[in-house]
Amino acid sequence: MPTEPKVVAIIPARWGSTRFPGKPLAQIKKKPMIQWVVEQAQKASRISEVIVATDDDRILNAVVGFGGKAVMTSQDHVTGSDRIAEVASGLKCDIVVNVQGDEPLIPPENIDQVVGCLDRNPALNVATLMMAVHESDEITDPNVVKVVTDQKGRALYFSRSAIPFHRDEWKNGLPNETNRVFKHIGLYAYTRSFLLEFTRMNPTPIEQLEKLEQLRILEHGYPIQVEITEKISMGVDRIEDLEKIERFLEK
Repeated sequence: MPTEPKVVAIIPARWGSTRFPGKPLAQIKKKPMIQWVVEQAQKASRISEVIVATDDDRILNAVVGFGGKAVMTSQDHVTGSDRIAEVASGLKCDIVVNVQGDEPLIPPENIDQVVGCLDRNPALNVATLMMAVHESDEITDPNVVKVVTDQKGRALYFSRSAIPFHRDEWKNGLPNETNRVFKHIGLYAYTRSFLLEFTRMNPTPIEQLEKLEQLRILEHGYPIQVEITEKISMGVDRIEDLEKIERFLEK
């Protein structure tokens, strides 16, 4: 029988942030946010190991302090993908899941789903998730990345703009009803070999315009499989978002 692939979740966690310095150690219910992320990732049944990739001793010490595993990486990395690739280069594994370090309530089911997507499609190298947009203001919010796919679920394009544009329905403004618009969920599963290859690729023109790293993969001609999830994850971009998380937990 074929052996099940070894899957490692790596969480990039840097100290520096323009809007929220030290975000990984922000307290939520008396625990640092990075601990919430680690514990959620550990609940995923397909994950054999969870590692925090950081550039700061304070984060490393905090992770070790609550019993997690952390690895120091270069401070020169431009992206989280570069950071996790440095860690993955020293691992023996088949699949690497990039778990965002600012999603303390990430559903373990989403992690298992994105791993399963690669499992079921052995010819693929990268998979991610999307979710239906239910709030019309998200369509025009450049911080909410939209995605369109082909009939096989392969990504055609990611954009900060409203895609696909409903020419006839939206000619007099955006509607309240927003079906057929999907937002990207920033959770990726890569084959280890492709992750290392991807992070060595030269940045591409549209990637640099949209400031969306996943476009580099499409521009270099590689497919990205995208599946739909209904499991909501809440990200923390600003200090105010911590209050939303705590209110959600209280409910």
